Amino acid sequence: MRRVRYGSTGGPLFLEEVPVPEPGPDELLLRCEAIGVTLPVVRKVAEAAEPIPLGGELAGEVVAVGGGVTRFRAGERVTGLCFGHGYADFALLHEVMASPVPDDADAVGAVALVRSGLVALGALTAARPEPGEAALVTAAASGVGHLAVQLARTRGATRVVGAVSDPAKSDFVRALGADDVVTYDQDDWGVRVDYALDAVGGELLTPAIASLAPGGRLVAYSSGGGTIQAYDLLVGAKSVIGFQMAHIARGKPELYERWRRELWHLFEDGALKPVVHKKFALEDAADAHATIESRANLGKVVLVP
Repeated sequence: MRRVRYGSTGGPLFLEEVPVPEPGPDELLLRCEAIGVTLPVVRKVAEAAEPIPLGGELAGEVVAVGGGVTRFRAGERVTGLCFGHGYADFALLHEVMASPVPDDADAVGAVALVRSGLVALGALTAARPEPGEAALVTAAASGVGHLAVQLARTRGATRVVGAVSDPAKSDFVRALGADDVVTYDQDDWGVRVDYALDAVGGELLTPAIASLAPGGRLVAYSSGGGTIQAYDLLVGAKSVIGFQMAHIARGKPELYERWRRELWHLFEDGALKPVVHKKFALEDAADAHATIESRANLGKVVLVP
């Protein structure tokens, strides 16, 4: 089978031929139909001291199962998060990280909706939104962010502000339902919100916290790091909440499953519309990474073997 990897920090990415892996205990062997490209993986390629397996969001058909697997069998279609080699024709997925894909859904849509949607819905839930509040979403045009903008409305937000890297993304974010759009380089975002969902981190934490009204909450789910000054929280009694999807999938599977069902329900009702920026062939993984690195994407970037 084909698999994408790289040999040193920063790449380049290249294809190699390797044997199809065998599923171990509690693992599924998946024939990959769609692979979601995420910012954390792109960052790790550029920054990690040693090469890492290119994992991420997968959707496809189960072709074999390892010992102890009880929820799935060969022939079923699932989506889930792979922490091993996922940029490949076949990949291993731990059973606890897998969710079923409805018969009438395609794999690309499942990756765009379920994996990114779970992160967006989880971060939103962590913010404890109340009807009538105002929300801020950074990286509002990203695979997760564009769903978070829509989900904030379903949780009763009366005003949604999107923050983006480029003003050219404004029309896209407004079409998703955002009332206002700000850009990262503005000296003062000039907004006041009750909660903020931050997928960027770094220097953006300061203006995001400054945008919070008294008692406001910032949910940080970025791999971008950053430093927060305690005084900025004390003034106005603001708070910061960390969110990680893997923690929910592994430790609270019943909540993970409930969120998954909610996403499909919202999708079927037309309240949530995932957008795929572009589908790349497996051999064009480097171009997919470049799209994410340049912040050019509007919606989800997907590899299709």
